[in-house]
Amino acid sequence: MSETDSALGYHDDRGRTGVLLCHGFTGSPASMVPWASYLAEKGHSVRVPLLPGHGTTWQQMNRTRWQDWYAEVDGALDDLITGCDEVVVAGLSMGGCLALRLAQQRPNDVRALMLVNPAVASADRRLLLVPVVRFVLGSIAGIGNDIKKPGVGEDGYDRTPLHALHSMRQMWREVRQNLSRIDVPLLLFRSAEDHVVDPSSSDAVVDGVSSADIQQVILHNSYHVATLDYDADELFRISAEFVAEHTGARDER
Repeated sequence: MSETDSALGYHDDRGRTGVLLCHGFTGSPASMVPWASYLAEKGHSVRVPLLPGHGTTWQQMNRTRWQDWYAEVDGALDDLITGCDEVVVAGLSMGGCLALRLAQQRPNDVRALMLVNPAVASADRRLLLVPVVRFVLGSIAGIGNDIKKPGVGEDGYDRTPLHALHSMRQMWREVRQNLSRIDVPLLLFRSAEDHVVDPSSSDAVVDGVSSADIQQVILHNSYHVATLDYDADELFRISAEFVAEHTGARDER
């Protein structure tokens, strides 16, 4: 069954096709639970783990590193594999980077990828100061809740922890260097207007992977957290079709 508190994670066992969804930096599973619930209703087994350092305080997150976040999604993939024949991995923002890392490290366990405004790079030159500034400032203004739809939030932090940000950028570099190792089908959603992640990230992914099957969908009425925004229904529908197309779920419809 699914968790009752969407900020704490989501767990639902429905079928032999699994979907792992990874939330973003300083965010929470709340950003992914509506998507997860939709896919579960389609008969899939779904997981949305709460990443270490999230769901507590930004100070706590500053004591975690990208290896901690990756270990959590790696364990969630292990869990899904025990009851599923195939698993599709999805991610929002930094969660997209974690999804890419899983595909690089575990190519036999990731059947396909679905990414929403993935973060693997940035053209913002201010980030070059993070390795030094993080020892002076613990945090800066938050980046969460970039949502066009009024009254919707992702239950994230209002501050950006800089030690954690520095670690995320280290993960970006590691993942970018190994993008060519990824050759699974890829579905990439990109918001036309995104105030958190600039187009250089999605461009790096599309240009770097070796996948022969790449589908890109531009979302015209959503900001960064598109999974909670006006285009969410379209995103959910297209993703379910993608999962069915690339897994044994196509034989169960």
